[in-house]
Amino acid sequence: MTDSLEYRSTQIPADLVPLITALCTVARDLSHLIAAGPLGGSLGESVGSNSDGDVQKALDVLADDAFRMALVGTSTRWFASEERETVEGIDAGGRYGLAIDPLDGSSNIDVNVSIGTIFGIMPAKDDADATFLRPGHNLLGAGYFIYGPQTALLLTFGAGVLHFVLDPRSNRFRLVADHKIMPGAASEFAINASNYRHWPKPIRAYIDDCLAGTDGPRAKNFNMRWVASLVAETHRILNRGGIFLYPGDKRPGYEQGRLRMVYECAPIAMLIEQAGGRATNATTRILDLTPASLHARTPFVFGTADKVERLTAYHDLPDTEVSALFGSRGLFRN
Repeated sequence: MTDSLEYRSTQIPADLVPLITALCTVARDLSHLIAAGPLGGSLGESVGSNSDGDVQKALDVLADDAFRMALVGTSTRWFASEERETVEGIDAGGRYGLAIDPLDGSSNIDVNVSIGTIFGIMPAKDDADATFLRPGHNLLGAGYFIYGPQTALLLTFGAGVLHFVLDPRSNRFRLVADHKIMPGAASEFAINASNYRHWPKPIRAYIDDCLAGTDGPRAKNFNMRWVASLVAETHRILNRGGIFLYPGDKRPGYEQGRLRMVYECAPIAMLIEQAGGRATNATTRILDLTPASLHARTPFVFGTADKVERLTAYHDLPDTEVSALFGSRGLFRN
């Protein structure tokens, strides 16, 4: 499997090379399958639902099985997946626990939009659940694969962000940047605006001020982006800056948002922080939160530090200010 990754960077711990290489091998094969589209079969066909009630696509199940099997012999003791109700054992006595969303954004499979795989690596404990039910600052490493015009791997072990691209000529992930930093100047925000009426007041106030453009407290115009693929949103923000918001809201089942802390938010938060950004649940650092269960959800806000910190400050405003029109929020005028 070692031919799937050029790991010349000293940031990849030697003990983790087999695990990362196994992930790269599966991601490489998935990339080829995804690129074939309907020639590769009905990858976007619904085949059931997972334990959390989300619709599973054929590629969700295929990716989950492929990653699970590839990890045998990589010192991965515990395997926690979005597609599995409970943690499963792999290598008895292994040193690591892997939490993974095998196929993020699967609703976009049939429309040829970028999708991905998200993962986080924890030191293994004897208790399977206890390995993952602790704050994200315990992560040893985190990353994602994005399957788009390029297939790329963004990876961190707590000393910066490594950027690999799958070279279609050699069929290997090649390092293209060893300390990726997020730009800070983008005037973009990502949120599903169709849920505006359900959002908490501080979220609405923040977005209102962005939409007010040069006439509002921000005194500049913003663009909105929304892909409905967490990996795609993350990749854009890592490369261009901006802010992503998936708040909790008033709808039943959405009080804590829809993104999972263990295998989506915590790994993305680690990457974002290592690139110089911030990641919170709108008020509190994601990596300081302890998940209550394997599939626990959390509101999620991440991006350039100044934008995330400003959003947090909106939650400290008195109700009279967040309920008012933007012209009354003098505190935030530039």
